[in-house]
Amino acid sequence: MSDSTPTPPLATLRVDYTRNQLLESEIPRDPFAHFHGWFDEARRSGMREPNAMVLSTVNSAGGVSSRAVLLKGLDERGFQFFTNRESRKGEQLREEPRAGITFLWAELERQVNIEGTVELVSEEESDAYFAMRPHGAQIGAWVSLQSRVIPGREWLEERLREYEERYPEPGVVPRPPQWGGYRLVPVRVEFWQGRPSRLHDRLVFTRDGEGEAWRLERLSP
Repeated sequence: MSDSTPTPPLATLRVDYTRNQLLESEIPRDPFAHFHGWFDEARRSGMREPNAMVLSTVNSAGGVSSRAVLLKGLDERGFQFFTNRESRKGEQLREEPRAGITFLWAELERQVNIEGTVELVSEEESDAYFAMRPHGAQIGAWVSLQSRVIPGREWLEERLREYEERYPEPGVVPRPPQWGGYRLVPVRVEFWQGRPSRLHDRLVFTRDGEGEAWRLERLSP
């Protein structure tokens, strides 16, 4: 028996945000410090993959593409992620080393939007992170020709068998030369907290250049 309950129109889907607030008097004057606090709350909330973020890149012709990736490192230098540097995003970052990342923590009614320049992390840092990956993920980095057209799933499975035979033991898989890390160095960080009646809190940190102090301002929702 099918469910005959009518589906509500998209225009009627809405949530009134009431969980929290974001005030200038309660925020550190360093976006990294505030991000760490929010990220720790997201981890403690039990949500799945709080380090998931949408990475948006551009190419030299002005085209934009976005995809979800995982944050894998954070320090005073910026936000780290790792990928195949010959992938579509790798090619775009090579052409135009600028990007944006967005964290959506819907359970906490929060977003963080970050913009900045992108640089390669050192080979040593890439090696260190690759060595921490599970054996299957290490093998997968060799198998995948990320973003390229392939003949089919069977072709991928065959490559998987080949590399599993080549590197059967954990701890001995070398890092593929095309695989490594990136660091987004922020110049703009916006913290968004949902509030009732769509009058959300938006506080943005910006700075004009390296070494410049961060400027904190409130944006209209």
